[in-house]
Amino acid sequence: MTARVLVVDDIPANVRLLEVRLLAEYFEVLTATNGLDAIETCENGKVDVVLLDVMMPDMDGFEVCRRLKSDPATSHIPVVMITALDQVSDRVRGLEAGADDFLTKPVNDLQLMTRVKSLVRLKTLTDELRLRASTTRNIGIEELLSRNFTSEDTTPKVLLIDERKPSFERVQKMLRGSADLDIATDPHAGFFQAAETPYECVMISTAFADFDPLRLCSQLRSLDRTRFLPIILLAQEGEEERIIRGLELGINDYLMRPIDQQELTARLRTQVRRKRYNDQLRASVTQTIEMAVTDALTGLHNRRYLDSHLQTLFDRAVARRRPLSVMITDLDRFKTVNDTHGHDGGDDVLREFARRLRKNVRGIDLACRFGGEEFVVVMPDTDGAVAEKVAERIRAEIAQMPFAVGHAGETIEVTVSVGVSSVLKGLDSVAGLMKRADLALYEAKSAGRNRVVAKAA
Repeated sequence: MTARVLVVDDIPANVRLLEVRLLAEYFEVLTATNGLDAIETCENGKVDVVLLDVMMPDMDGFEVCRRLKSDPATSHIPVVMITALDQVSDRVRGLEAGADDFLTKPVNDLQLMTRVKSLVRLKTLTDELRLRASTTRNIGIEELLSRNFTSEDTTPKVLLIDERKPSFERVQKMLRGSADLDIATDPHAGFFQAAETPYECVMISTAFADFDPLRLCSQLRSLDRTRFLPIILLAQEGEEERIIRGLELGINDYLMRPIDQQELTARLRTQVRRKRYNDQLRASVTQTIEMAVTDALTGLHNRRYLDSHLQTLFDRAVARRRPLSVMITDLDRFKTVNDTHGHDGGDDVLREFARRLRKNVRGIDLACRFGGEEFVVVMPDTDGAVAEKVAERIRAEIAQMPFAVGHAGETIEVTVSVGVSSVLKGLDSVAGLMKRADLALYEAKSAGRNRVVAKAA
């Protein structure tokens, strides 16, 4: 695993020491000797992790971290604060400034490298999500990335897996009011509970009598539903090797007992903030993809989706020698509706037509808005005769029940013309199938509208 690490320290010897350690692990190293240079480097370069000294002149590490985390362009970059300060209050201050971790000098080589690699993995995930979000939705991405998820009023839902009652009661007391905490005393039950409940963080104690807590961490990381769920290990003094192994397995953070309440809440807040940030990016990507293939007005699939899926459905029907039919519908004299009742009235009619269309087709049928007032329904495993009956049922329901337009409760009569075609045995194509349906629709229009015409060939 390689990455670009920025080392920030005003003492050249300290910078050189960290640089040598990181280069030995094949990391690319950037350096800065003051806070302003560090911020500029993060803004202009591709930085994956920042190793930030606290005690610097002009601008200390706390202020540098605060500025990095408050800027949407750099807030996603993991920051590890490194200092000779070893008081809990100093760690808490760093975490509250937005730091992802806090290491005390002299830094253990193995602990440092494991932590850097762990944060690089998280950064890689976030970068991928940011790229997808910015690619799929260029407009509004900066607003999305600048949201301050820590200011949300929602209390995080957290699971603590710990079999010792005095231990979990102590944590329960510490988190009262700042987390909605569930307790699982059995690690096997805790695993299933974590998989079935939308927790924002899981804390796992290492003090089990006859169970390896890292086995549980590994299981959570191997399950799709919990792969990105933050894990905090609650460890004992002298368990450094277990912690390092846990970080390699993918745990996000750890706390040493005796646990300090402020540090616990600060580290939990950091993990929840990062999870909410990444969840929001995933939701943005999912929503944008959905918008790309969905007609915003009617909620049906759009023409882009039809164009990309009709060929697949056609090929599958031909390969399996199964029937496939298509109907194209067109609302009769729709321009008159727009002219008389305005485009809002026309939109009311289109939405209601889409609702009735969806109600009269199966879940496996592909219903799309083709454009304007034209709609297409692709019906797998449906021959021409059945498709014609479905089209007639839809036509009759549209004609029999008036459509409401506007807020005054006014109703109007609406009719629809429908053209139907089916896949022919032997040589056929998607273009031929759609052309026959379009010709059938044209015949229905020419013959007086409000009717169904099925094209057999």
